[in-house]
Parts: sequence; structure tokens; C-alpha cells
Amino acid sequence: MFVSYLILTLLHVQTAVLARPGGESIGCDDYLGSDKVVDKCGVCGGDNTGCQVVSGVFKHALTSLGYHRVVEIPQGATKINITEMYKSNNYLALRSRSGRSIINGNWAIDRPGKYEGGGTMFTYKRPNEISSTAGESFLAEGPTNEILDVYMIHQQPNPGVHYEYVIMGTNAISPQVPPHRRPGDPFNGQLVTEGRSQEEGEEKGRNEEKEDLRGEAPEMFTSESAQTFPVRHPDRFSPRRPDNLMPPAPQLPRRSRDHNWKQLGTTECSTTCGKGSQYPIFRCVHRSTHEEAPESYCDSSMKPTPEEEPCNIFPCPAFWDIGEWSECSKTCGLGMQHRQVLCRQVYANRSLTVQPYRCQHLEKPETTSTCQLKICSEWQIRTDWTSCSVPCGVGQRTRDVKCVSNIGDVVDDEECNMKLRPNDIENCDMGPCAKSWFLTEWSERCSAECGAGVRTRSVVCMTNHVSSLPLEGCGNNRPAEATPCDNGPCTGKVEWFAGSWSQCSIECGSGTQQREVICVRKNADTFEVLDPSECSFLEKPPSQQSCHLKPCGAKWFSTEWSMCSKSCQGGFRVREVRCLSDDMTLSNLCDPQLKPEERESCNPQDCVPEVDENCKDKYYNCNVVVQARLCVYNYYKTACCASCTRVANRQTGFLGSR
Repeated sequence: MFVSYLILTLLHVQTAVLARPGGESIGCDDYLGSDKVVDKCGVCGGDNTGCQVVSGVFKHALTSLGYHRVVEIPQGATKINITEMYKSNNYLALRSRSGRSIINGNWAIDRPGKYEGGGTMFTYKRPNEISSTAGESFLAEGPTNEILDVYMIHQQPNPGVHYEYVIMGTNAISPQVPPHRRPGDPFNGQLVTEGRSQEEGEEKGRNEEKEDLRGEAPEMFTSESAQTFPVRHPDRFSPRRPDNLMPPAPQLPRRSRDHNWKQLGTTECSTTCGKGSQYPIFRCVHRSTHEEAPESYCDSSMKPTPEEEPCNIFPCPAFWDIGEWSECSKTCGLGMQHRQVLCRQVYANRSLTVQPYRCQHLEKPETTSTCQLKICSEWQIRTDWTSCSVPCGVGQRTRDVKCVSNIGDVVDDEECNMKLRPNDIENCDMGPCAKSWFLTEWSERCSAECGAGVRTRSVVCMTNHVSSLPLEGCGNNRPAEATPCDNGPCTGKVEWFAGSWSQCSIECGSGTQQREVICVRKNADTFEVLDPSECSFLEKPPSQQSCHLKPCGAKWFSTEWSMCSKSCQGGFRVREVRCLSDDMTLSNLCDPQLKPEERESCNPQDCVPEVDENCKDKYYNCNVVVQARLCVYNYYKTACCASCTRVANRQTGFLGSR
């Protein structure tokens, strides 16, 4: 009892010394009073010379869409930080040199979270707050056990990617990790009691618990999907060897003859599905009774080494992997936002994208949703209409219209709906002003070169206010617009006389009009028609002009018929038909039912040979000559001319019809 009390007293005193505020601290070398700390290279008491910091910014201007390599992360790299300099529509991607995609590979965008690759755990971050300007990032403590390549999925101008990692130098010292002390090891020259060892064991357990907590990935699914299909990240179910694998205490060899090692089951599988791992459990048992005995009864050197065995190799149920919502499509008012929903399945500690039909047993989450960040600004009429700009007639008046936010501040017009903007200017009619007749000067020339004619001027009724429009109401005393004039008698004068224009040659489209133009000599009361040559020294008025009454629209035009393909017994002829608009360009607006035929038959009459009065049969039995086919001989062709000619014409017609 006294010994136990003494041990507890010493333990209490030692603990009080370590815990008191004024006590000496413990350095990274586990010694009291030591001021050593771990440098950036992971060396306890180092001076940061055992490693090299590699950093830079990838600013290349990219032109084509797709994957572009940014930087290579070498094997053994630590403190890895890959960060976009500000937010963009681009994505970062990570792939091993062996070709295995780790993050955002194969044109599939992964959601933020933890991803294992290259022997370390990468934390993928993608800020989604609208107010945030931070870009994507990959973070990892390392070290990596293979070369990794960082890529950018280029979709818009590159904002710049900052990269940084630490590699051990040629003169680097391996990171020092203070070993765990075993019970009985000296601490600062003193013997640590068993009570102290127990405290160390508890602290070691706490450290392991912290490591387990640090190793857990953040929850990456919604509560619904997590309850239905729990998916574990690779670092959350690393198989642990059984505790009985630690070397046992030395045992007596004489007892090993009666006992041996026997497998009694296996450890629990590290996963419930998707290929996990487990280890066999070996226990010391009696050879005869097979009863379990203390491990000291068996030879520790003969204990089998547990080897990892696969278990639960069937795939996990597929689940919907829900991405984060995109930014709202509108900064105010009702907008839309989208998110990526992929069907995934976990196998061999990896989450793989599979066909959507594998998730058909689950209700697919919505990929689009309405959103509203704030109430839109609205138009407000701040003032009443001003007075009209003119005292009479038609003028304008104005008022103040502003775009006001939902908190009452005046903002730019672009933040309000321009289609709903109230008018801030309109016409106003203040009634008629005093009106007067406005006249031009008389024309200088008389309308006739000889005889009676007229001179003209323009007359218009206008208000006497400069900004008003022409109005009626100047009264019935309209000044004359024409006055007579006379340049003397026209006796014996020669001139062209033009008649009235005829009607247009067509009812629509472009046509022509005609009129008579004759050369005359004008006397006092009569006209004498002369030969046109008498007026040749004068410019002759046109006798024809174009006219256009109204558009015809599209019409069918056709060429002349071609020659008939045969002169008798039925042939055919063709022509080309096109639909043309008023400007003679091709159109498809013609009525198909009114389209003229492009082909027709012709010359249906039989082929009648010309009658030759000198071609007659000289014998009554010329039909025998024809049957015997003797018409090929000139004698019979002449003696039986009519019969041989009819046969020849029939054969020619038959061949032509073929």
C-alpha cells in the first residue's frame, strides 16, 4: 500500500510540474526545457535548409478548350498548394503519370472533398459563394510516392494558377519523429514509473484519436443519400491489423510442445460492400483439446503472419452524387440555378461514375431550381410633368423617372427592366396659335414661250410660332397661286407637240406607256402638222415611258417550247419553267397548282409516206415478192415499187417506236 501511495504521489508531482503555467515547455525532441521546433522541412530543430520550396504562377494564354497541363508535381513533394488566382469557369484537374484520373478526369467534374492519389490525400476546394472571388484549389500534406500532373480544363481566359510544393534537398535530413517511449525508459535522467507509462499510453491514444479525426473526409452527400447508401472515403476504413500481432513476451519453450497456433476466425471486413479487406486471427490453443490458452504457451516465432484477404467484393449500391448549386442566373428577381447530379458507385475504395439506369431505384434529385438573391429594383416617378415647352401649338413636356433599389437608393437604369420604363417625355398640344399665309416669290419664267401662259408661286398656311407644325385655319382668303403671263404671238413657230399617255401595258409589275409626238407649226388659231425633220433641231419629248401600277408578286415564267422529238406517230417537247419575283429573282412563292407544264406530247398523227405517182406495182402478185423478201433486189423493188415501199415504211416506223 505504501509503495502504491508513493508512486501516485510522484506521478501527481510530476504532472503538476508539467502542467503548471510557469513550468518549462517540452520541445519537439520530447525534452523538458527544449526550444526546438519542427521547421518547414519537417526536421525537428532544423534551419529550413534541408528542403527546397518550388513555387510559380501559370499564366499562359490558352486558345483551345479542354485539358492543358499546368505543372508537374515530383515524387516526394510535400506541402502541396495549387490555387486559382481568382474565380473562373475553368476547373483544375489532377492525374497520375500512369494515367489514372484523381480529380475531374474524363470530362466529369467532381465535387469538393478529399481524394486519395499519389500516396497522399488531396483536399479539393471550390468556393461557390457569389460574393467570393477565390478560385479552386488542391491542398495536400504529402509526401507523394509518384509523379502527378496538374491540368486546367480551359473554358474561359486563364486567370492564373499559383503552385507551390516542398521537396527535400540533397543535403536534407530526414524528418525526425520522436519515438514513443516504452515503460521504464529514462525521461530527463529520471526513471518513469508505470503510472507515467500509463499516462503516455493515454496520450498516445488521444493522438491516434486525433489522427483518426483528421483523416476523416467531410460528409460529401446529402443527408438523404447518406442514410440510404453510406459511402466511405478510402481513408476512413483503412484496414488495421489485429492487436494480437504485437510480439508477445518471451515464453517457455517447453510448453510449445503441447500448444500450437490456430486460426480462429477473421477480423471484421473494412467495408460492407465494394471490396474491403480483412485479416485472419491466430490464437494459441492446446493441441489435443483445442482450448484457447495464453499466447506465452506457444512459440512466437512459429506464429503465422496474417495476410490481407479481400472481402465483400460485391459493388455497393449506386447512389446519386449531388454537386453544388451554380450561381443564380440573375442578380435580382426570380432566376435559375443548376447543379450536376451523377450516378456513382463505390468499388475498391474508389467512387466511379456509372450509367444513370443503375440509380433508377432512387428518385433523382432536381438538377434545376429557382433562386432569388434579392428583390429587383423598380421604376419610380419622382416629379410631375413639367409645363409644355411652347405657349401654343404642339410642344413637349418632361418628368423625372429613376431606377430605385429595394432599399431606396437610386441605381443605374440597367438594374431595372427597360421594357417597363415609364415615359419621361411626351408631346403636348397647347391649342392653335395665330395663323398667317406664307407665300413664295412668283416664278421668273412664263409657262409658255409664246402666247398665253402662267407664272406660279407656293402658298402655305402656318402658325406664327417657330416651333409649331403647319395647321389649317387661315381662312378662305387664300392668295392666288398662279397669275397669267404672255410672251407675244406664236405665229409660224415650230415645236414638238406631245399627246396624252396611254394606259399601262400591264396591270401589275413593270410595263410601258405610249403617246403621240408630232412636229407642228403653231399659227394664230391653228396647228399645222410638219415632217419630223422640221423639228430635228429641237429636243424631242419621249414617246414611250415605263410604268409600274402595283407589284405582281411571284409569277411563273416559261421558255418557248422546244422542237418535237418526232415528226409523226407521237413525240414530245419540253420547256423550262421558273418562279420569279418582281425583281426577276428566283422565288418559291408561286402557287404550285398554277405551274405550267414542262413537257407535252406533240405530232400524234401517223406517218404517211409521200405518194409517188411513178411508184406502182407492175404485177398483180407482188404480195408474193414481199412474202419471199425479194424487195432487196433492185429488179423486184422496181417491179413491185408500191408493195416494197409500204413494207419499208412499216419497218422504219416500228424501229422508230422502239
